[in-house]
Amino acid sequence: MFQDKIIVKGAREHNLKNIDIEIPRNSFTVITGLSGSGKSSLAFDTIYAEGQRRYIECLSAYARQFLDMLEKPDVDLIEGLSPAISIEQKVTSGNPRSTVGTVTEIYDYLRLLYARLGVINCYNCGSPVQKQNPGQILEKIAREFAGKKILIFAPVIRGRKGHYRELFEDTAKDGFLKVRIDGELKEIEKGLQLDRYKIHNIDIMIDRFVIKEEVGERLQASVDVALNYGNGVMMVNDGKIDHLFSRHLSCPSCGIGYQDLAPNSFSFNSNFGACPDCDGLGEKKEFDLKLIIPDWNKSINEEGIAALGKPRSIYIFNQLETISKKFGFTFDTPLKDLSPEARGIVLKGSKEKYEFFYSYGGKKEVAYKHRFSGVLGYLQNYFNSTSSAKIREWVESYMNIGKCNSCNGGRLKKESLAVLFGGKNISEVTALSIKDCRDFFFDTKLLDEMRLLQVQSSKKLNQDLNSF
Repeated sequence: MFQDKIIVKGAREHNLKNIDIEIPRNSFTVITGLSGSGKSSLAFDTIYAEGQRRYIECLSAYARQFLDMLEKPDVDLIEGLSPAISIEQKVTSGNPRSTVGTVTEIYDYLRLLYARLGVINCYNCGSPVQKQNPGQILEKIAREFAGKKILIFAPVIRGRKGHYRELFEDTAKDGFLKVRIDGELKEIEKGLQLDRYKIHNIDIMIDRFVIKEEVGERLQASVDVALNYGNGVMMVNDGKIDHLFSRHLSCPSCGIGYQDLAPNSFSFNSNFGACPDCDGLGEKKEFDLKLIIPDWNKSINEEGIAALGKPRSIYIFNQLETISKKFGFTFDTPLKDLSPEARGIVLKGSKEKYEFFYSYGGKKEVAYKHRFSGVLGYLQNYFNSTSSAKIREWVESYMNIGKCNSCNGGRLKKESLAVLFGGKNISEVTALSIKDCRDFFFDTKLLDEMRLLQVQSSKKLNQDLNSF
C-alpha cells in the first residue's frame, strides 16, 4: 500500500538547500514563495522528475526509447511517489493537434499501452487479424493482380530519422538498383544519403513485371525476397496504391495485411499514425454551398455565385461562358433554372475536355482544350496554392469546419482506430471524461491480470532475495 504522504529529505536540486518536506497525498497542495525561492525546483525538478523517472525505469528498454528520460534529482530520499505528470508554467502551444493528453504526456503512455496490449481488428470487416503464410500471400497476389503490371517493394524504414548512407550501400551490394524514398522512386547512386534530421520511409524495389502464368516462379522468388528484406512485410503497387501483405498479421476474410504496432501508430502528430485526409486534426475545412450561392434565384450577372462576384475579364468567367453555350444557358439565367447536369458542371467541373478561348492584353484569342475544374475546384486551387493570407482568408470565408469523414474525428488512420483495448479504440478512450476513463481502466480485467502478475513477480523476487 502507498503511504498517505510524500516524504522528501535532503533536496538540493538547483537553489534548494537540503530541504526536508512532507506533502499529504490525495489532496490539493499549493507551493508558494518568493521568486527564486525554489518552488519549481521542488515541484518539477525534484518530485515530478523522480516520479516520472521511476515509472519509465520499470518499462522495457524498447519502450524507453520512445519516452524522454529525466535525470535523477539531487536528493537523499523520496518516498510515497506515484507515476507523475506535470503541466509546465507559461506553456502555450500553437499546435492545433495539442490536447490535454499530449501536453501532460498521458497520451504517450496510452500509445504505449495500445501498441503492446491492443487487439488488432480488420478495419473493413471487424474480424480479428491473424498471421498469413507466404503461400496465401502468393495466391492472393496471383489472383488479384492477374494481367496487371506490378511493383514489389520491401519496406525497410518506417517513420524514422537518419541519412541511411550505409543502408543504400548494402542494398546496392545485394544487387538492387532502385529504392522508393518518401514515395519517390530513385536509383541507388554512389554516395546517396538523406537529410538525417527528417523522418523518412524507405522501400527497396524488389521486382517489376506483369502477372502472367509464365512468371509464377519469378513471382514466388520475388515474394520470398521481399518478405525476407521487409521482415515479413511486403507491398505490391498496382500503379495507383500500395497493397500491404504480411506473414505476421492479415485479415483472414478480406486478406488485408497489417504492420506490427508501434507507439507512433497512434500518434496524430506523425505521418505514420495520422489520418491522411485531415492530417491528424480530426476535422476538415469544406466548402459550404449556401455561402457560395446564397440565392439561387439570382443569375451569374446578378452575382448569384457570391464567391466569384460580378463577371469580368478573368479566365474563370471565360470558361463559364463556354460552359453556358454548351449547356444552353446565359449569364442572365437564374441559377435555379439550370439543368442538373449544367449545375453539376458549373460547381464540380467536368471529366470531358472543352475548347476554351482566352485573350491576353487585347491580343488575338488563343484556344486551349482542357477540363473545366468548376467553381469549387477554382476555389480549392486558390486555397491549396496561395501564399497570401488575404486570399486564403477570402477562400475560407466560404468554408465551414466539419468532422473528418475518413476518421470520424478520431485523428488516426483507419488501421490504428481498428485496434481495441477493453473493447474501445484509443480515440474513444480519450473522448471519455476523466471519471469515465478512470472507471474504464479499473473495470478492465486485463489490467487486473497484469497487476496480479506484477504482485506474483514481486513476491518471487523477494523470496529469491531472502534465500541468499
